[in-house]
Amino acid sequence: MKIARILLAAAALAIGAGGAQAEMKKVRIGTEGAYPPFNSVDSAGKLVGFDIEIGEALCAKMKAECTFVAQDWDGIIPALLAKKYDLILASMSITDERKEKVSFTIPYYLTPGSFIAPKDTKITDIAPAALKGKTIGAQSSTTGATYLEDKYKDAEIKLYPTQDEANADLAAGRLDAVLADKFVLYEWLEKSTDGKCCKFVGPDLKDVNPQGTGIAVRKEDNELRESLNKAIKEIVADGTFAKINAKYFPFPIN
Repeated sequence: MKIARILLAAAALAIGAGGAQAEMKKVRIGTEGAYPPFNSVDSAGKLVGFDIEIGEALCAKMKAECTFVAQDWDGIIPALLAKKYDLILASMSITDERKEKVSFTIPYYLTPGSFIAPKDTKITDIAPAALKGKTIGAQSSTTGATYLEDKYKDAEIKLYPTQDEANADLAAGRLDAVLADKFVLYEWLEKSTDGKCCKFVGPDLKDVNPQGTGIAVRKEDNELRESLNKAIKEIVADGTFAKINAKYFPFPIN
């Protein structure tokens, strides 16, 4: 009887240890690392930014051990599908085209598109007809790039591997305007030396990112997606999201 009790206790400990080990799952997070203030690489080579802190908060809620992997934007979905990482947390706009390849969580923030132009610009109207013949920049493979190609067919559109490169060409006078997510452009205008050249023009364009920004997972990873959805709701409810938001922006983005 005593041996039986010992064996039962040992089995219970093994089950408990196994459960704890299973609970602390390992998750690899893909991000761009070139989209400040959401994700970038600091002087020490560390990934930092809003997306990184949101990812850390979500991992804490999911009781997951998470690591971040930097990946160029153009290859970020193919690398997910190739299982280089388990999810993409990189300020990715939810679109119908992307949903053909991956599944998305609920949005974790919402952002309109906006144009910026030099401070001495004569651009006041951002309608497609008004920008005919203008040279407009955007980051390639983004909703901004798609929006320009769909609606601004009479403008010269230049696409760049990163947002920083598009902004740099605007500051250098090689572009008439740039279209991107408003919050990314706000960071550049307010906090960079080059950004002092330029300003927002025209109204916000809410139809650039109508479905919001989500976290992408492989289509078969339903359990991970639902865990992320639950964690997103939890960090919003307990104020964690608001604290991270306030660190990067003087206004709410969700």
